[in-house]
Amino acid sequence: MDHHTILEMRSITKEFPGVKALADVSLTVSAGEIHAICGENGAGKSTLMKVLSGVYPHGDYQGSIVFQGEEVRFRDIRSSEAAGIVIIHQELALIPELSIAENIFLGNEPTRFGVIDWDQINSSTLELMARVGLSEDPTTKIKDIGVGKQQLVEIAKALSKSVKLLILDEPTAALNESDSQHLLDLMAGLRAKGITCIMISHKLNEIEQIADSITIIRDGRTIETLHVRNDGVDEDRIIRGMVGRSLDSRFPDHTPNIGETFFEVRDWTVGHPSVADRLVCKGSNFHVRRGEVVGFAGLMGAGRTELARSIFGRSYGNFKSGRIFKDGKEVVLKSVPQAIDHGLAYVTEDRKSLGLNLLDDIKATTVSANLRKITNGLVVDRDQEFTVAEQYRKSLRTKTPSVNEGISKLSGGNQQKVVLAKWMFTDPDLLILDEPTRGIDVGAKFEIYGIIQKLADQGKGVIVISSELPELLGLSDRIYTIFEGAITGELARGEANQESLMRLMTASRKSA
Repeated sequence: MDHHTILEMRSITKEFPGVKALADVSLTVSAGEIHAICGENGAGKSTLMKVLSGVYPHGDYQGSIVFQGEEVRFRDIRSSEAAGIVIIHQELALIPELSIAENIFLGNEPTRFGVIDWDQINSSTLELMARVGLSEDPTTKIKDIGVGKQQLVEIAKALSKSVKLLILDEPTAALNESDSQHLLDLMAGLRAKGITCIMISHKLNEIEQIADSITIIRDGRTIETLHVRNDGVDEDRIIRGMVGRSLDSRFPDHTPNIGETFFEVRDWTVGHPSVADRLVCKGSNFHVRRGEVVGFAGLMGAGRTELARSIFGRSYGNFKSGRIFKDGKEVVLKSVPQAIDHGLAYVTEDRKSLGLNLLDDIKATTVSANLRKITNGLVVDRDQEFTVAEQYRKSLRTKTPSVNEGISKLSGGNQQKVVLAKWMFTDPDLLILDEPTRGIDVGAKFEIYGIIQKLADQGKGVIVISSELPELLGLSDRIYTIFEGAITGELARGEANQESLMRLMTASRKSA
């Protein structure tokens, strides 16, 4: 295989008002390789890819891009795609109401005598789907297939544009393990056919498995490029480059101070919102003590989020039976406002659709769940709103020029800090955090772990739902395992490890 250079980005600098997002970044990618780009959130990875794909057009940045030996100046995405560079974003750009075939050929429809040639479209779609290992009917609507398959449709669409360089931004962030593995195998297959891939990812185990080279970006600068075969690269080596410090402990040191049980759920049973006889929570019992971090471990679809949301004011499913006790008294939480009034807070996994209004600015978001605290009569006190937001910005070290900044401009880790601030401002007794570090880099994770521990130290209870076992093991004082809607086990910090958890996460009822 010929390993000539397919892409060179030379001294790229990109500035936004008040922020230098990229400072003199250079990147060299060889033809036919899988090149990973990693770095903390806000390091500039996505900005660099937007420069490359023409989202930020030529003239909007300094530096030059050389693709296949020629300098290119892209005006927009269309011109980079014409050159064979296709980017697939985290937020998939498919239209849910249209079919797989319509999405693949949208704006690019083959015609015959001036009429769209549907036979041609359907046969090409079947061919492209076969190349990505997708066996569906081409007329199936996008909204009827899972996220893993939607990702494959995006790749099929890229192949229809005869892609030479495929860029994948966090391609497996929302996928379960088998879908993720299928995608990585597919990338290896594309590499074998001579397609070059750049992937941006936080999942170091995946990068280690599949990447040929890894470029690390930190604070808008390229730090180094590692060649996996020669440089003996492992996860710790990548982390050292990303954070500029070796993370022997990926978690802040912490000695918990655990008090008495103050929150208890008994025999909690909830039905599926639309499937009549299916239960999403089956007779669950658990408790949380003051100052304690309790982990919920389970595979994708085990029912952890459903349990959390149904407790948080019955915001999921059909409540069947069960009781909640807080400080020894039974409480009934039939709505989200009631749950908030009783000192519960729920930080959702999907910060885009459930936790944040992306049109708001940071200060409005920070106070949105507890406006009473800063209203004066009926009016929100704007000065106080600013002060509160500013206080949280400092204590959570949120990276932004100002709290008047729009939320949508922040990186994922910083958006997550704003969501945390919003709920901390309600001063809850029990915080339920659902995948609090999903899609967040190592450095911001460390900071969020510190915040979680501080909350516990104030005597609050914290429930953490996470799909990353090392995260649960590093953070929790006690872990419950959930499988198919039922709690299958409970392990104290000392007896939990990846194997013991995995065994309970795949075991129905107390067979273990």
